[in-house]
Amino acid sequence: MRRTVTAVVPALLGYFILSGLNCCRHLCLVPIASLKLFNSATGVWNVIQAQPLFLNSSALLRRKNGVLYCTMKSTSHSHTQTATEEKQQQKSPQKIKVPPQKQMKEVSKIGADYEAVIGIETHVQLSTLTKAFCSCPYSYGAQPNTCICPVCMGLPGALPVLNSKVIECAVKLALALNCRLSFSSKFDRKQYFYPDLPKGYQISQFDIPIATGGSIDLDLPLEFGGGHRRFGITRIHMEEDAGKLMHSGNGSYSQVDLNRAGVPLLEIVSEPDMRTGIEASEYAAELQRVVRYLGVSNGNMQEGSLRCDVNVSVRPIGQAEFGTKVEIKNLNSFSAINRAIDFEISRQVNLHSQGQQDSIVQETRLWEEEGKWMVFFENTTATDPIPFLVQKTVTMRKKEGLADYRYFPEPDLPEVVLTKAYMDSVGKSLPELPEAKRRRYEEMGLSMQDVLFLANDIAVADFFDATIQKGADVKLAANWIMGDIAAYLKNEKLSIIDIKLVPHELAELIASIKSGTISGKIGKEITDLGDIEKMVDKVIAENPKQLEQYRSGKTKLQGYFAGQVMKASKGKANPGILNKVLVEKLNAKV
Repeated sequence: MRRTVTAVVPALLGYFILSGLNCCRHLCLVPIASLKLFNSATGVWNVIQAQPLFLNSSALLRRKNGVLYCTMKSTSHSHTQTATEEKQQQKSPQKIKVPPQKQMKEVSKIGADYEAVIGIETHVQLSTLTKAFCSCPYSYGAQPNTCICPVCMGLPGALPVLNSKVIECAVKLALALNCRLSFSSKFDRKQYFYPDLPKGYQISQFDIPIATGGSIDLDLPLEFGGGHRRFGITRIHMEEDAGKLMHSGNGSYSQVDLNRAGVPLLEIVSEPDMRTGIEASEYAAELQRVVRYLGVSNGNMQEGSLRCDVNVSVRPIGQAEFGTKVEIKNLNSFSAINRAIDFEISRQVNLHSQGQQDSIVQETRLWEEEGKWMVFFENTTATDPIPFLVQKTVTMRKKEGLADYRYFPEPDLPEVVLTKAYMDSVGKSLPELPEAKRRRYEEMGLSMQDVLFLANDIAVADFFDATIQKGADVKLAANWIMGDIAAYLKNEKLSIIDIKLVPHELAELIASIKSGTISGKIGKEITDLGDIEKMVDKVIAENPKQLEQYRSGKTKLQGYFAGQVMKASKGKANPGILNKVLVEKLNAKV
């Protein structure tokens, strides 16, 4: 039997009841003075006082699914903070990110009774110099309403002119995803009202898109079980983006930025072939790799260049017809896609198992990425509550049907007509795609772990290919790139195109190590004069007292400085170059 405490009886005085933690016969009395609860609104721990809070029915201690947590309704005095308290919270925010110890188990049970059906609509923002139907440039992060004109503002009398680069990008992506291209397609007006849509409609493609019926291949990472997957692509169509609303801090008003209005998009609609959150997130990651390989988009999710809307439904195993689908928005990372789908599957399975499947309606839900901090106690003897983040989907609006958009052909734009010669010329310009590259690396004898790492980033793949073209051993080149070079890039927050090491130098280094001319340890030394000088300058600047002593005659401190530089370089600084630079710097005239 589970119990929920909704009030504190006066007879308990300084104690608060925590019941049902393990079973009904366990009763926990926690002294009020020592009970700390995590406040999800402010992000700090609060010590609950004996009065007057516990005589207020707005403070409730609840327990759900084995998790004990506290919610507090806001009152005017409870949110009052001094400026000093606010600054202290900003300076030292809580960084407790303990993963939940007790999660829903429905996802793991789904294979027994229910099957999830998942499809994704992906919007890819194209890296064209100008917008889709006007000559305005678009620059992410530009000042609001500085990249606009009468066309993208939707002013009366302004006529759209299609950017030919949009067609080229669409054809490239369609060929890369094995789609059938339409020799003749058209644009349509998708009509709906929203403050950031200045025309009152969006130029899109409805019944005759530029491409249909494709597929995408990918390899699941080994930590998720590995294996090859192929997912169908229903269609690809061209359209324009809307503007952006910027809401005020208190929510009293919103401002409209039309910089993004008219930016070209390609929407890729998948078949409902995915069954888990992992498959869906890996599908999205593979799409990102493809558009980056093609050069049609930077695919940066944090900039909105790649946005995914996920459709999820569940059905009993063996049932042919689909369940009611729910669309999830606000997914700004691959991990968010995975978590949101797993949560939504759990929610729908719970409703099915309780006989409430009719309450699942076709709607749009938002993923609350920030979530709410809650706490629970591992057992009745635990003294410290464990915080964790609870994320969920929430209803945004009922899903519109196709009839609600009142599509009709765009009268201001002609049909898009493609020729066989044009398709062939674009096809010949395609680079080696991620799937083909992975298969080629496999044939070289590399493990799947190596293959997935090297093919994930086109810049890394190009560096690797250039290195082995110079005669480097395939496995040694892969080890160097995945090991020391990758670690250096991570520590320095650099891309592989930013480092001074070039492929032919790495190939020569590998050849020297393989022939025994130098050892692997020497090969990993830092020999770049500029890098060593930076480390020496930093160590000298951090040790002014020792520098003064050295220049006063205690020259033995040179060893101290050398040790500090070697420590900073993790033992990789070339000793000869280091000592030469160190002597010059220590003896430099002030």
